[in-house]
Parts: sequence; structure tokens; C-alpha cells
Amino acid sequence: MQSQFIEHSPRDISEAMLNPGSSFIESDYVAPEASSGLEAVLFKSQFVDCMEMQADAATVAQYLDQHQGWFCRCAHPMTVNPLGDNGYALTIGKFGSFGYEVEPKIGLNLLPQDQGVYRIHTLPVPDYVPPGYDVDFNAAMQLVEIPDQSTNGGKGVLTRVEWQLDLVVAIQFPKFIHKLPQALIQNTGDRVLSQIVRQVSRRLTYKVQEDFHSKLGLPMPQKSKKKLF
Repeated sequence: MQSQFIEHSPRDISEAMLNPGSSFIESDYVAPEASSGLEAVLFKSQFVDCMEMQADAATVAQYLDQHQGWFCRCAHPMTVNPLGDNGYALTIGKFGSFGYEVEPKIGLNLLPQDQGVYRIHTLPVPDYVPPGYDVDFNAAMQLVEIPDQSTNGGKGVLTRVEWQLDLVVAIQFPKFIHKLPQALIQNTGDRVLSQIVRQVSRRLTYKVQEDFHSKLGLPMPQKSKKKLF
């Protein structure tokens, strides 16, 4: 299946267009041992963003707590399958470079909020063995209520959902990829991963905002009316 979730798949980006990247996080994550004997290559990315909701924090929290509804709606056209009460198997689409493609499928566990903080961790997908890759996904969101002078006679409030993602992907490349310079593989992979995360997050953020405000009959914040992609 070719995903249409990303307008420009990384496989359409020439290596000359990708500037050398860098790893943003220090991690003790260790890739699983590969059966082929070739060492897996680790790619790391950290992404920070936020979305504004035209409501108080309690209203936003009530919406986020009911993820069984909004997560599947907002993740489309990515394929989503529920895993228990808080988990989802998510198929993102096909991506690649150097003639090598992978179709990431990961399990995500949306943990209940803990003192206002929402966390999402990797969850094993039953009866599924990732073909040549492994994903370590860790995200955290918190709600920050701030004044909004544009509503309720200057006495309104809105809520910023601030989040951070730490992501590590280990890929077991075929032998022909390992013939390329290691630095080129690493820099290209880090850059492509960051681009995927950035584009997916911006689309998902907009769709969650749109779903939230539509469901409650609220206006979208002015900064969010123009899509970020």
C-alpha cells in the first residue's frame, strides 16, 4: 500500500537535497541482534511542537482521554487497528532512500494521563515481527492553559497542548546499502526520519485540532486556520 499521508515521500528526495543531520538525543537503546550478521544502523530524532485548543484545560483533557474516538479518525489515511483499551497498531506508509524501502508498522500505547501529563510508548504488535527494523517511540504531552483576550470579552482562555517526541529507529539494511559510506547512510537516514516526523506530526496536529473544535462547535484558533503543510 502506498500511503498518501505524506505529500512527498522521502524516496522522492535525492541524496543531494539532504543536508548532513545530527542525532538530537542520547539514548541507551540497543537494537536487537540481526540474523544476517550485519549491524543495524540507528537513526534518532527529537521533535517538539504544540497545538492550541480554544477551550479550558479540563475540556481538552476530557477530549484527549477519549482517544478511542479521535485517534482513529485523525490518523486516517494511515491504517489504525486497536490493541486493547489504550493501544493501536499504526501502519504509516512506504518510505525509503538509496532504492531501499520500508513500510513502518508500530504499536503505540496511549497511557492515561498522570498529573496532567500524557505519555505514548511503543507497544508490541501481536503476531507481527518487523521486517528488518525496530522502533523505540517515546512521547509526552502536557496541557498549559493561557489567557485568550480574543474571546469572552477579553477574559477567555485557550489551552496549549505541548509535546515532545524522542524516536529511535534501527534498520537492518541489505548488503548493497552497506557498500555506501557509513556517514552518508547515517546523515541521510537522520534527515529523512526528521522529515517524516515533522510532516506527519503537522498533519496529525491539524486534524486533531479540527476534530476537537468541530466536535464541540468551537472556532479554530486564528493561528491554526492555515494548514501547516
